[in-house]
Amino acid sequence: MYVAGMAGNVYTLVVMCHSMRYAASMYISIINLTLADLLYLSSIPFIVCTSFVKDWYFGDIGCRILLSLDLFTMHASIFTLTVMCTERYMAVTKPLDTVRRSKSYRKSMVVAVWLLSLLLTLPMMIMMTLREGEGKGVKRMCAPTWSEDAYRTYLTVLFSTSIMAPGLVIGYLYTRLARTYLESQRNPINKKESKRSPKQKVLIMIFSIVLVFWACFLPFWIWQLVRLYDMSPPLSSQTQKCINYLVTCLTYSNSCINPFLYTLLTKNYREYLKNRHKKFYRFTSAFRKRGSSLQCSSWGRSMSSSIHSNHYDFVSESIGMTCVRDIK
Repeated sequence: MYVAGMAGNVYTLVVMCHSMRYAASMYISIINLTLADLLYLSSIPFIVCTSFVKDWYFGDIGCRILLSLDLFTMHASIFTLTVMCTERYMAVTKPLDTVRRSKSYRKSMVVAVWLLSLLLTLPMMIMMTLREGEGKGVKRMCAPTWSEDAYRTYLTVLFSTSIMAPGLVIGYLYTRLARTYLESQRNPINKKESKRSPKQKVLIMIFSIVLVFWACFLPFWIWQLVRLYDMSPPLSSQTQKCINYLVTCLTYSNSCINPFLYTLLTKNYREYLKNRHKKFYRFTSAFRKRGSSLQCSSWGRSMSSSIHSNHYDFVSESIGMTCVRDIK
């Protein structure tokens, strides 16, 4: 999972950086989503190492950073998706205002998304610390230092900011976009409104990414809240470990699925592949032409050398005949 996710996201990052010349806003957002996925996947080796050795070797700073990275990247991803939906809605309803927006505005939005995500994750970084393990065979472990009630309240707030609030905003925007599209289909004579109708492919791409995000992270959050509020049925410790392992793997799988959604549902990805095939064809054809030209030049050189040698033999023979005649 780690290798596939890292390879897919790095490849997506290359493709999207190449496609920046075609469309700035959407591809900047996809690059931010890819960076968030790469940061999230980078914590896998540390988590796997800890689960095998039953100890934490990465210090107190590692506890604060690595165990807060999932919340940080989760918020960065969903906030970026919310910004994408908002920009798409504004592009449909107010296209002139969208065109007038400068690059500095887009950069400021990107910075605001990452800063807001860091601000929401900062309490987890501050309150996390390294403790001696209480379980059998566990030496050291990372744990929050605040009370159970405060920790429950904090995670409930994070659930609202990462799932509930963005879900309501995105749902509202897609409802308005669907109405705009239906109105444009009912009144095709009005050219202005038909021009403002949303592009279905872009909307499908964003909606697919949002659905995959919810499908991968919602079970994780439900499981966390059920345990925090003591609503879980009586389960054995082994069963709880298996459920925790499955929902955690599901969250990591989101970062592995996203590269396919970012690239295969994007028009410029197909254009990028076509350009790559064209460049490869040009390279191979040029290499073949160069090889044939080298063969022709070598053949010509051999022919010219044989002609020169024959000419030299003929001249030497004629000189020898004249010398014999003079002797006679």
